[in-house]
Amino acid sequence: MVEGQDDEVAQDEALDELSSYFSGKTPKILVTTKLVSMFPEAQFAKRGPKHELRQVIKIAKEKEFTDLLIVNEDRKVPNAITLIHLPDGPTAYFKLTNFTPSKHILNHGRVTAHNPELILNNFNTRLGHTVGRMFQALLPQVPEFQGRQVITFHNQRDFIFVRRHRYVFRDTEKVGLQELGPKFTLKLRWLQKGVYQRDGEYEWLFKPEMETSRKKFFL
Repeated sequence: MVEGQDDEVAQDEALDELSSYFSGKTPKILVTTKLVSMFPEAQFAKRGPKHELRQVIKIAKEKEFTDLLIVNEDRKVPNAITLIHLPDGPTAYFKLTNFTPSKHILNHGRVTAHNPELILNNFNTRLGHTVGRMFQALLPQVPEFQGRQVITFHNQRDFIFVRRHRYVFRDTEKVGLQELGPKFTLKLRWLQKGVYQRDGEYEWLFKPEMETSRKKFFL
């Protein structure tokens, strides 16, 4: 666990692969599916069966994208995400469950082009810090509060609940939330150093025996 302001952690993070984002770099994201609408200035790229992952990574690097978000689908329903921070990694792989598109959310709001606010909850370990920073790097550092939009990554028992809402000001004292969608749940399966390789070095790898204890969590 990282308790408060840890100087050693801060020093490591100041020099890691994600540090350029926190120095003011603007995200430029390439997304391979419908989740493109969640991230400002993200570009959609259809990944056909003939395009190997290494080819997609090479193209994304050449065009100076900062992040590559590859979404696997089963019968057009997302079921996994590979998140690659460019050009030097790290790479994270998540199982994706409980996906609900915006159109299936009752009374969902309309998304605008404003930069959303970001809320990260309970990413308290060294591993959690890295994963949280990868999510931060997907969004512009300066939210446009007039858009009243917020994206939340909430970690609870190593399940990451992803939600997108809009603040609704009913009067000067009451504030409500209107869901925009989509919504889904992520579960980290592995974190790899550098850009993805089949024989790459893993910083963390999930194993079934890790779930034997209900009191031990990793994020």
